[in-house]
Amino acid sequence: MVDPATGRVNRTHPQATSAMRDALRAEWTKLRTLASTYWLLVAVVVLTVGVSSAVVASSSYRTTGYQDAPKLTLTGVYLGQAVVAVLATLVVSNEYSTGMMTVTLTAIPRRLVVLGAKAAALTGLVVVAGAIAVGGSLLAGRVILPGNGFTLAHGYQLVSLGHGPTLRAAIGSVLYLVLIALLSLGIAIAIRESATSIGVVLGLLYLFPFLTQVISDPAWHRHLEQIGPMTAGLAIQATTNLQSLPISPWTGLGVLAIWAGVALVAGGILFRLRDA
Repeated sequence: MVDPATGRVNRTHPQATSAMRDALRAEWTKLRTLASTYWLLVAVVVLTVGVSSAVVASSSYRTTGYQDAPKLTLTGVYLGQAVVAVLATLVVSNEYSTGMMTVTLTAIPRRLVVLGAKAAALTGLVVVAGAIAVGGSLLAGRVILPGNGFTLAHGYQLVSLGHGPTLRAAIGSVLYLVLIALLSLGIAIAIRESATSIGVVLGLLYLFPFLTQVISDPAWHRHLEQIGPMTAGLAIQATTNLQSLPISPWTGLGVLAIWAGVALVAGGILFRLRDA
């Protein structure tokens, strides 16, 4: 399309732009008008900060041995991710259970646009909730850990975002929660039914840690940690002894991104091929 004012070719299709804008507005309206959205977002923050606070409060440098203090303060992400998975799953399954998906696709027939809008709206919410949850957890660690002996005199720096590895762990943890949401969204759009989708997501996340506990072979143990979405993704939280990790922090987060990408692509293909 030629812009009459400049004579240049405008390669942005106006109908596609308008469809995405309308889809984003619709998805945001649906999310903010559901009470469950707010309760689940609050649960992400409360459970993540609560578990992290409980863990650091019960830790002592005398009894636990040397600990990666920033990673210890982010322990709550292990539970917070489950709530994120539920939230992402309900974004899709609620529409199928109520028949709202038919209305959505009647208003916006471009299914990939609908999926993209859902992913974008969900990402925005999880970024905000994740940032608050991670920030609260790190604050709890900063306040509580020194009283439990995690001090400079014992080889521990104060938990601070001014410390490069801690900042990376914090940002990476928020990105981790976003990728868990997108992984769950892809699975949910493929399966459609909420209980099954949640079961598949949680099973996928916690299966690999379980297998690493029951398999004694060191080589297989390391490989499972390298390919598991949770075990690989949470490597982003490590700030010490990185050379001993089965996978480096950013590479591990990349593995989770591949899982999320595959789920979204597979879900998007099924979304296009099947009836509403």
